[in-house]
Amino acid sequence: MAYPMQLGLQDATSPIMEELLHFHDHTLMIVFLISSLVLYIISLMLTTKLTHTSTMDAQEVETIWTILPAIILIMIALPSLRILYMMDEINNPSLTVKTMGHQWYWSYEYTDYEDLSFDSYMIPTSDLKPGELRLLEVDNRVVLPMEMTVRMLISSEDVLHSWAVPSLGLKTDAVPGRLNQTTLMSTRPGLYYG
Repeated sequence: MAYPMQLGLQDATSPIMEELLHFHDHTLMIVFLISSLVLYIISLMLTTKLTHTSTMDAQEVETIWTILPAIILIMIALPSLRILYMMDEINNPSLTVKTMGHQWYWSYEYTDYEDLSFDSYMIPTSDLKPGELRLLEVDNRVVLPMEMTVRMLISSEDVLHSWAVPSLGLKTDAVPGRLNQTTLMSTRPGLYYG
């Protein structure tokens, strides 16, 4: 769960979210280095009186500033593609949960078990107990096993929804008439909001 004044992402609970955190840090460092270099060059050009006309026409400089951004983009794209393929991978799930979005609640069904389904409604603000989180607490929580691959089948009955759990690194759209699929695996026990 996020804390007030927290600048970073939530703590990772799944291997996918750990990879996403590493990718975020990797990309942020590249952006920081590029921004620092550009700021340095701009400040240098504004403060110096010397101009080298031969530098402005040099083909070597043009070649470098054409090839260097391409290399930087490849350094960002390759880890990103690796994570995308990891997120799309289905590894023989141990449990399947069917999730249906309705306008004001979610329905869950454990398809591996006969007649095990329930609805999950958000608790109204007036009924919250001290310490409970507004707009996040529900009357029936989904209980999932730890360190087991779980397949989530996500769809919607009426309108577009988004089924998301940030600490697991999951966000899947629930679209009426379409069945989306995602997998998750929690590496530690806990209560995760989404």
